[in-house]
Amino acid sequence: MSTDTTAQVTPITGRIRRIATDRPWTWLTLGWRDMMANKAISLAYGAVLTLAGWVLALLLFEMGTAWAILPATAGFFIMAPILAAGLYEVSRRRQAGEAVTLAEAVAGFRRNPTQIAMMGVTLLVLHLFWTRIAGLLFALFFGINFAPSLGQLPLAMLQSEQLLPFLVVGTGFGFVLASVTFAVAAISIPMLLDKPEVSFLEAATVSIQAVMENWRAMALWAGLIVVFTGLALVPFFLGLVIVMPLIGHATWHAYKDLVAR
Repeated sequence: MSTDTTAQVTPITGRIRRIATDRPWTWLTLGWRDMMANKAISLAYGAVLTLAGWVLALLLFEMGTAWAILPATAGFFIMAPILAAGLYEVSRRRQAGEAVTLAEAVAGFRRNPTQIAMMGVTLLVLHLFWTRIAGLLFALFFGINFAPSLGQLPLAMLQSEQLLPFLVVGTGFGFVLASVTFAVAAISIPMLLDKPEVSFLEAATVSIQAVMENWRAMALWAGLIVVFTGLALVPFFLGLVIVMPLIGHATWHAYKDLVAR
């Protein structure tokens, strides 16, 4: 009786599989294989995102809002799932035995354009919300007249008594927002590419369910994403050339593991 009810309620999305806690390492292995099989496309994708990071940082610096580089960089974690949609399409085509080009990868958005766009808008709103909160917290703790140059900013913040409470409160807000975003976007966008009949609300619901039912494995996966991406950002975004494709392809395999057809 229970099985019949589940089949009637979720005929499109399927059911969530339970996975081993260490399964994310397998996703990275499979993602690496996808990247090596499509090196030109994958690395070009990563290079474009790296260039975009440079442009954004330069614009913020020229606008006199160098302080916003850090929250904007943090916001990258929020927007990354939608930015990697083309990488999911590369993995989907490779798994299906279909040929893939850069144009076909980018065109993957057209498999479910409206719903993917809606998910993109949702992530963009979360990103803008985080940027606004970060700006308000910065002004609250350091004051609106605190505007050292980019070179003096780290030292000025370290010398301020407000640094510790700013980091504690900011980290708390960031953790909550990042957790919500991760749960919503963990596998929702690969699902929208794979199943054009699914709505963004349905995909988000399945993603949240997958994270909750496999919270240990997904906590490890979230931690690996943060560590890999954080290290990639250190050399002024250069590491994204490799890390972004790797995580993007691995995310496709996470989706295929977690959602039963």
